[in-house]
This record gives sequence, structure tokens and C-alpha cells, in this order.
Amino acid sequence: MTDHHLMETMRSSQEVFRGRFLHAFQDAVELADGSASVREYVVHPGAVMVIPLLQDQYGSTRVVLERQFRYPVGQVMVEFPAGKLDTGESTWDCARRELREETGYSAVEWARAGQLHPVIAYSTEFIDIWFARGLSAGERSLDVGEHLDVFTATPSELLRWCADGRVTDGKTLAGALWMQNVLSGAWSLDWRSTGSPHQE
Repeated sequence: MTDHHLMETMRSSQEVFRGRFLHAFQDAVELADGSASVREYVVHPGAVMVIPLLQDQYGSTRVVLERQFRYPVGQVMVEFPAGKLDTGESTWDCARRELREETGYSAVEWARAGQLHPVIAYSTEFIDIWFARGLSAGERSLDVGEHLDVFTATPSELLRWCADGRVTDGKTLAGALWMQNVLSGAWSLDWRSTGSPHQE
């Protein structure tokens, strides 16, 4: 079985918008049946999301989360820490940087869980999913103009918020699925110490 009957071929491409980090394009494409169509999409540099696992004083696992106002939807959203890649930055370096800058936490161990494509209909964006554990608290270093609250919750609390609609952010919903399966033992991770090389 091949995917040839599904493929589309770009015939011309025009950039219609260039922002600080997003570029929008309108392409003329040839569909698999030979007919013509137009595709509009945004080129994104990629991002990471971190699922930080924190042991509380009683030995129970909590997850580190954020509350941040998201202008396009006009709401304060509950999310896992996340951020976009800088030019030439590895996803692991980005994950460590974003966790430290946004939450103040550093981690002893890291594991790359996988990758998700949050908006495949109109963006090239990918998000690498990283788990972090062995957390130690420190000072945050937020970007200029960045305002967010950091808090912790139990995994069951987060799953309940996903079920009742309090969490609607797509990457966090996907992260909660990973979290649930990792903590239950259904899915395994290859944990590495901070000083070890990671495959990305």
C-alpha cells in the first residue's frame, strides 16, 4: 500500500505575511487526481512542552502547570510549560531553558516522550514532548512582557480538569494522555541524567 493517491504537489508558493516568528504562505497545489487547489498555511519554528513531575513531601507525584492569558482566544489557560525553539537550538536545550525560565525549576532527569503536530490543517508546527523529574526550585527568568502563574496539581486533578472542560489547550490534553500512561506504567520512557546526551 502506498500513499500516492493522497499526495498533493506544490506548483507555486507565495509568502503573504512575515512576522517576528510566523510566516504565512499561499500555495497553488496539484491534487492527486490532477485537479488544482490552494493551500494556505503558517510556517512555525517548532516548540517543546515539558511535563514536570514533582515529588511532594509525602512522596506523592504532582505536576507543574501554568496559568497564562492567551490573546487569540481571550482566556487564561491552564497549560504545561512550553515554548518555541530558538534558531539552531536543540529541543532538549529548549526544554531545559523553558522549564527554568518559566517555572524556576531545574531537573536531574529528562526523557523525550514523542512529538505532536497540534494544527496540521494550517501550520507546520511540531511540539516535542519532554518529561522532567528530580526537580529543584530556583528563580524564574520570564521574557519581557511574559506574565504567568506557576502552580502544582495532582495527576488526578489535571485529568478531571481535562474531562470537565477546564483544560482545553490541545498540547496539554495530549500531555495529560502521556502523563496518565507513563504514571500507570503502560508507556515507558528512556530516562537520562542532565549530563547525558539525548536523542532529539
